[in-house]
Amino acid sequence: MKTILLLALVPVTALAQHDRPGKTSAADMNAMNAHMVMTPLRSPTRTDSIRAAKIVTELKSAIARYRDVRVAVDDGFRQFAPQIKDQRVYHFTNYRLAFENAFRFNPEKPTSLLYKKDSNGSFVLIGAMYTAPKRFSEDKLHERIPLSVARWHKHVNWCLPPRGRQDRWTETRNGRPVFGPLGVASKSECDSAGGRFEKEVLGWMVHANVFASDDPGIIWGDDHQMTGDEMMEHKHQLN
Repeated sequence: MKTILLLALVPVTALAQHDRPGKTSAADMNAMNAHMVMTPLRSPTRTDSIRAAKIVTELKSAIARYRDVRVAVDDGFRQFAPQIKDQRVYHFTNYRLAFENAFRFNPEKPTSLLYKKDSNGSFVLIGAMYTAPKRFSEDKLHERIPLSVARWHKHVNWCLPPRGRQDRWTETRNGRPVFGPLGVASKSECDSAGGRFEKEVLGWMVHANVFASDDPGIIWGDDHQMTGDEMMEHKHQLN
């Protein structure tokens, strides 16, 4: 629960850095990579593929009713950072389920629902996000979702403004953000800026885009933090 609450405290200005619409620049991608740890892909096995397919089937069945976003809201899912417009992916998080995900994995109970907007501005359900404690080893993550299929990720090396100085979130240096998910990535740089360095900000996360495609490479391809080339390589390894 601490992970989710910490994320909720991060101002939307910082989150907007990470979820800019449109094409991601090389500079932004380099900055994102400096703040992201991803599990390596393991060698695929038939057993893993069957288990992952079962998770997809169970998740699709469980969340199909949330195609109507109003039903999701009625069931306790709350839009995260609604102030940020034109996001590539909108997260609707259920904080009770986030707490449950910290202790046990149930494919039918993801932490967040994932939506995109169509040309009319309506929310379109594409899948869900699972979370796990940041202390989890790769083997523990593999027990939840096979690491030959999905790449879990977590956010690391964030520089935060001093306590009580929320006004500093938008600071830049040499045209780049100082704080947050696209900010400086070393303790020395953060100390120099007078910030607070956090080695691990949040827990592990993984997207399952079960309504975006039937292709496992798309379903488990976390497009908010993978380049197009990485997505294609991921698909190649799964096929």
